[in-house]
Amino acid sequence: MTISKWMTAGTVLKMMAMQYPDKPAVGDKFRKMTFKEWNERSCRLTNALAKMGVKKGDRFAILSYNSVEWMEIYAAAAKGGQITVPIMFRLAPPEMEYVINHSECKAFFVAKDFVQTVNSFRNKLPTIPPENFVYWGDDKAPEGYQHFESVIAKASPAEPDVMVDADDAWNLMYTSGTTGKPKGVIRTHEGNLGQYLLSDLNTGVRPDDCVMLVMPMCHINSIFYSFAYTYASARVFVYNMVSFDPLDLLKTIEKEKITFTSLVPTHYIMMLSLPDEVKKKIDVSSIRQLLISSAPARKETKLAIMDYFKNSELWEAYGSTEAGLVTLLRPEEQFKKLGSIGREIWGTDRIKILDENGKEVPRGQVGELYSRTASIFKEYWKDPEKTKSVFQGEWFSAGDMAYQDEDGYFVLVDRKANMIITGGENVFPSEVENLLGSHPSVKYVAVIGIPHEKWGEAIKAVVTLHQGKTATEKELIEHCKGKIAGYKIPKSIDFIKDEEMPMTPTGKILHRILREKYGKWSDVK
Repeated sequence: MTISKWMTAGTVLKMMAMQYPDKPAVGDKFRKMTFKEWNERSCRLTNALAKMGVKKGDRFAILSYNSVEWMEIYAAAAKGGQITVPIMFRLAPPEMEYVINHSECKAFFVAKDFVQTVNSFRNKLPTIPPENFVYWGDDKAPEGYQHFESVIAKASPAEPDVMVDADDAWNLMYTSGTTGKPKGVIRTHEGNLGQYLLSDLNTGVRPDDCVMLVMPMCHINSIFYSFAYTYASARVFVYNMVSFDPLDLLKTIEKEKITFTSLVPTHYIMMLSLPDEVKKKIDVSSIRQLLISSAPARKETKLAIMDYFKNSELWEAYGSTEAGLVTLLRPEEQFKKLGSIGREIWGTDRIKILDENGKEVPRGQVGELYSRTASIFKEYWKDPEKTKSVFQGEWFSAGDMAYQDEDGYFVLVDRKANMIITGGENVFPSEVENLLGSHPSVKYVAVIGIPHEKWGEAIKAVVTLHQGKTATEKELIEHCKGKIAGYKIPKSIDFIKDEEMPMTPTGKILHRILREKYGKWSDVK
């Protein structure tokens, strides 16, 4: 066993509870806790997990909209060495089933809104004992579930007698897979700690700050910007969100005196679209830092953000579930380098832009972006070949194509080999193409992202049909429903002739040509 010199989040929370027992630490719109309260409930929960047979190194799943319980669960796993498997609530039931079985979860925490969904496939989860389904909600637990509060109340409040080392896994995050199946990204305590400390160093987190987590708590974004504040004894506020309400968000900023939040361009556009007379009545002066994540923002959007949030700095970030935070475009650079993702964050090695042979290319030339960060993931779950394929030595690539300009700033050219980002959610075309291609009338299909004012990108399918076969846009969209998450389903479908589908000599469809034809991301920068 390696004895780490770095303290994990579980230890840090214990120390905050000792040093600042009564300081507000974490909460949501319905419940708040001090460091002492948060620490005790997390100890109880990790001890309860151990009694359920979920011990260090074991995995358990969580399915819920945003609520403060997520922070108790993540802290509990940090203390006891269990591995969380957050389930994206937008997935279709077959997708959820795959993730839980692939990760071999031993327990499943299910919020009230999702009991019916889970019950539709719970008999297909062989690694989870019937008694290890845990419910949380404001009423009695349904049949076949233990209640979250009952589980905590019956457990010991003592710190668990478990040594959790920096190299131990903490989160197993599933990301969209280019072959249609998601990849499991193993993130360790050390990797997340690297993210927290370098994020705090780069942005200057203060003890009196309060972060508001708006992105889903099952997303890496919220994991990255949660405990970063706990390490600085600052407050974490989980924004309870089912559907995004821009007016409620602004009112929450005023009420909770939020100092930082990370949002996608879609969120900013929706807030800024509120009537001026409404926005003027809300005090957002507490905000001192805002981050744009997941997708680029247009110049007009940036100007409007800075005009409304007058006390705030504006940051843009580039990173991935695997690598963590890689680059930042800092407040003073927002309009000097519009369209750039910035430069390497402080505390990381230099980014390399490599050609297909692994050789560095000159500045200005496009290649694959490789980074070396302290927040790097450990491996892909059960996939050593895939893990090996994304590294060049200690440098990692998420598959993004980019170039470095003459001043050392990086510009993305293509995101993850055709990946679409719609409303902050990642969608790989191949997954949608495989489903559409299973329709008996479809011959060729290509799925692309086209510019969309609100969502950043909207999903469009371009289809050719078999000779003598027919299909309508409505029919193909119906074919997708219930089989993949709703946000992955095309919003529009165009039908073209075989000879109009651009292909390489080997028969590969050229998505790039279709994006040029139907509209590309650079058109909306």
